[in-house]
Amino acid sequence: MFPILFHLGGFTVYSYGLFIAIGFLLGIGLALKGARQKGIPNEKILDLSFYIILSAILGARILYGLIHYPRYLEHPLDFFKVWEGGLVFYGGLILSFLTGFWFIRKQKLPFWETADLLAPSIAIGQVFGRLGCFAAGCCFGQETNRIWGVTFTHPDSLAPTGIALHPTQLYESLIALIIFFILWFLKDRPGFSGRILLYYLFLYGLGRWALEFFRGDNRGSLLGGGWSDTQYISIFLVFFSIIMARHLKNRKTRTS
Repeated sequence: MFPILFHLGGFTVYSYGLFIAIGFLLGIGLALKGARQKGIPNEKILDLSFYIILSAILGARILYGLIHYPRYLEHPLDFFKVWEGGLVFYGGLILSFLTGFWFIRKQKLPFWETADLLAPSIAIGQVFGRLGCFAAGCCFGQETNRIWGVTFTHPDSLAPTGIALHPTQLYESLIALIIFFILWFLKDRPGFSGRILLYYLFLYGLGRWALEFFRGDNRGSLLGGGWSDTQYISIFLVFFSIIMARHLKNRKTRTS
């Protein structure tokens, strides 16, 4: 809706970048609070957050660049203009997961307990990240005649202007908020380590798979079959979370 907040001299403040920053800061704050409860040193969580944020941005931008590679072949320097929008969440999730796994093992932290600690932070970060997408106009939906359809009018919007579209950015922000509250409710209840992260992967994968049917931007479909690449990744996460949950639950039963 308002991709540019204001100009300060020669510097432009973009709504997308601001919302992303808010999401990261809130996520770090929640992780630090949880770390204190579990006796994990704050400096390790801050270091982990630093690596995860860099990996999330890099992975999300790389996957976006692969999907939209013709643009960056013509204008390669535009690849580095992350503040203008253009991130694919799953790219960031995959690379940050790998980075987090490396860091947690390196620091000899309990992997699944630490992953559970970070899961609500991912969800709250998505809430604000998708608000940033809405402001920038990226990740827009298909044309609709529903009364809640949104018409983008700003000339710098990344969405098509002048037509009513499904506000898929707001749909996903709401999905992420619901997931956050579910995880927050479950995190202190008894259960096996790893369940909070797996709940997140299951719920988000399911929600994102359904949401993709309403997206109007270029989704990419390397595998074909009428689904987007994102939907295949989403379904993989759903089944992965179910299989891992059974494995971790059975392991806890055997060791108790």
